[in-house]
Order: sequence, then structure tokens, then C-alpha cells
Amino acid sequence: MNLKHTIASFLTLTLLSTLLTSKPTPTKTPIEHRPIVEIQTSLGNIVIRLFPDEAPLTCKNFLSYVNNGFYNNTLIHRIIDGFIIQAGGFSPGYISKKTKKPIRNESRLGLSNLKGTVSMALTTDKNSAASQFFFNLADNIDLNYTTKKGIGYTVFAEVIDGTKTLEKIRKSRTRQISIYSTLYKRKVPIYEAPEKEILIKKVHVLRKH
Repeated sequence: MNLKHTIASFLTLTLLSTLLTSKPTPTKTPIEHRPIVEIQTSLGNIVIRLFPDEAPLTCKNFLSYVNNGFYNNTLIHRIIDGFIIQAGGFSPGYISKKTKKPIRNESRLGLSNLKGTVSMALTTDKNSAASQFFFNLADNIDLNYTTKKGIGYTVFAEVIDGTKTLEKIRKSRTRQISIYSTLYKRKVPIYEAPEKEILIKKVHVLRKH
């Protein structure tokens, strides 16, 4: 076999090996197929669109709570103007709701906590995201994952309708209250609770995919 044939055979084998061992490049879900969820509150409705490719585990977890009716008749329990609006953990009267096992943190996947995004809340444990979530009212880049901190807040959705509702909620007067924490087995303060309870009446999926 001459040199020309040897080179040709080598290139053919290399190409075949690459085709057999390479993994297909995953395709991103088109924006028109991403899940859409409506959050109906006592001050108006909010519509969010999920990021199933960038935060798959988080989106699956959130949708499981939605589909189980977990968020229906729960409170928006924390409002920090210019920062966040938090919800998803308490029934009226600030009664803690029992959640499923927390999920793995996906903040390393790179979505940024920009104004209009929705993220999962955490305790002091980076892998403690369960049911509570928050709306970013500003570009909160300090909440993003960094290798130095080793922790971040996972962005899993974006607001596509309902900014006027968020504005109404943002302007609500707040107060400090004390509630019993089933996690810490003692009373803990909530410093920015609305003076008047703001109810999430219903959360449901408008578009699955």
C-alpha cells in the first residue's frame, strides 16, 4: 500500500471513530415551546416563561408543585422594594407548608438574576431549594453563582406579563413578624412581610411545551 492509500485509510478510520464516539449537540427548546405558567394573585396576574434547558431540574421541580396545586391559596410573604418579592412557602396565617425533598442547585449553569427573572429561594444550604421562589425587581447580580462563593440562586423563569401586578405588590407596606419555623424548630422573624396579606389564589400551566 502506497503512502497516498495509507493516508486515505487513516483519515477514513479517524472520521468513522469520530462519528461513533461523538455525542449529538443538544438542541435548545424553541421559545414558542417553553412552558408558560400563570400566577393569579389578589392584586393581579403574573405570567412567567420557564427555562427548561438552562435549569431542567429546577423547572421540573417547580412544575411538579404547580401541577399538585401546592401554590394555590399561599402567601406572598416577603417584599423588599428594589430587590425581590418572595412567595411559595406559607398558607394564610403564615403556616408553613410541607415540601418535598430539596433539589440540587443549578445556578452554575449561567443564567443571571436580572430584573424580571424568577429564581429559587434558599436557606443557608446551597442545595436547599424546594418550593419558595422570588421575582427579581432589579439586576441582582450578587445573587449569581461564582466559584469564589460556591453558591448562587438558580434562575428558572422570566416574567412575560404582569409587571403592573409586580409594581402593585412592590409598593405594599411591610412590617416585621415572628413565625414558627418547622425547619429550625423555633420562632424566626420575617422582616419584610406585607402588612396586608397578599394571596396567590391559583398557579396553573398555560402551555406545557
